[in-house]
Amino acid sequence: MVVGLLHRVGLRSDHFHLASLVTITLCVGLWVRAKTVDQAQRGNAERRALFVGLWPPTMWLIGDSLKDYE
Repeated sequence: MVVGLLHRVGLRSDHFHLASLVTITLCVGLWVRAKTVDQAQRGNAERRALFVGLWPPTMWLIGDSLKDYE
C-alpha cells in the first residue's frame, strides 16, 4: 500500500538506496562534529548522530521493497 503510493508519486528504489548512503555520510559527519564540541554539548551531539544512524537501514529496506514492487 505505502510502497505503491511511493511508486505512483515517482520515487524509485534507487532514490532510497542513495538516500541510505547519504544518511550514512550524515551520521559519520555528525559523529565527527560531536567530537569537536565542548563537553556540555557532546552528549546531545552524539545522541543526534546515533539517531541519524538509525535511518540507513530503514531507507535501504524501503528501497528493497520498491525494487520488488517494480
